[in-house]
Amino acid sequence: MKNNHNNQNPSITTLFKLFNAPLHISNMLSLMLFFIFGLCFGIILTFQLKNVSFNLQFTQFTHFSNTTIADVSNLVPPPPPPPPPPPPAKVGLRNYLKAPEPMHDMTDEELLWRASMTPKVKEYPYDRTPKVAFMFLTRGPVVLSELWERFFKGYDGLFTIYVHGSDSSANVTVPEDSVFYGRRIPSKDVEWGKVNMIEAERRLLANALLDFSNQRFVLLSEACIPLFNFSTIYTYLMNSQHNFVESYDLEGPVGRGRYSPKMAPTIDIEEWRKGSQWFEMDRDLAIEVISDKMYFSVFYDFCDGDCYSDEHYLPTFVTKKFGETNSNRTLTFVDWAKGGPHPTKYTRNDVTPEFLEKLRNDRSCEYNGKQNQICHLFARKFTPHALDRLLRIAPKLMQFNL
Repeated sequence: MKNNHNNQNPSITTLFKLFNAPLHISNMLSLMLFFIFGLCFGIILTFQLKNVSFNLQFTQFTHFSNTTIADVSNLVPPPPPPPPPPPPAKVGLRNYLKAPEPMHDMTDEELLWRASMTPKVKEYPYDRTPKVAFMFLTRGPVVLSELWERFFKGYDGLFTIYVHGSDSSANVTVPEDSVFYGRRIPSKDVEWGKVNMIEAERRLLANALLDFSNQRFVLLSEACIPLFNFSTIYTYLMNSQHNFVESYDLEGPVGRGRYSPKMAPTIDIEEWRKGSQWFEMDRDLAIEVISDKMYFSVFYDFCDGDCYSDEHYLPTFVTKKFGETNSNRTLTFVDWAKGGPHPTKYTRNDVTPEFLEKLRNDRSCEYNGKQNQICHLFARKFTPHALDRLLRIAPKLMQFNL
């Protein structure tokens, strides 16, 4: 039994003996050093890991704080990029052909210079509809405008209107639905009989020349009326082979008597002419008139006041330089039979169908080399009081809008 008991617990006995066995001193020291080294290494490693984590958090916090305080604008979403610039405008013929608005800021010198330009190539590189420029030289408003409204109605694109007021300070109100609305050009004061009357006419011509579609140019006053409907007048002007600037040689004080010897040798007494200021001309002549400096300067210096330059400048200039293309007559009827410095005025009582028919049926003139054609397309001098009669009689008699 004893032997059996001892045989059954050998492992316990062995462990007990090992535990109680004396350890060698060197083994004890090695174990202690290993334990101390491991403990120190663990402490150092733990401290280092905590320090790294703290520094990382501190660095992130510092960066966030600096960004928030020093440059908070960087946290705002940046503005969207500016849109790309528009493509450059194409420079084409259309822009060149477009006429400026009548009320522009050009000086007279700039205006005349620009209007004097003309192409050497006669063929047009685009489709165009020739127009008539109706140029009104007025003291104030176009008092017979209601009649002209009916005359122009239905013919848009075949005419252009220009208005020059002789009193530049006058405040003229024009209804927005009128064909005269916005058609006033930059104007300057004009005095009867003065050389600034020629300047106003040249100003009107120059503004009308800026529109390349204008091919015929008619000077009218606020007292003028048409004697025929638009289609008749348009056809007459467009088919004409001549200009209509009245010009004749007149002896006496109101003719050659107004000539100044200081005008020689540019203009001699034999070249001095007289005529109505109410003209009609084609584009070629209009360009020559606004481009002239030689003859205009002579009139400017030596024909003012009692010389009445508006009655002599164009008749003299056109006859001297372009007489072969001129008919030497005017298309505007004016009655000087009563004499005096001003023509006959027509009031309400003068306007009758018979009177207007008489003006229309004068066929003693030549047109394109043939006789018995219409002499006058317009007439003056009608007062504002004649407007109501004109509105009742003229449209039917002249077959407006037909």
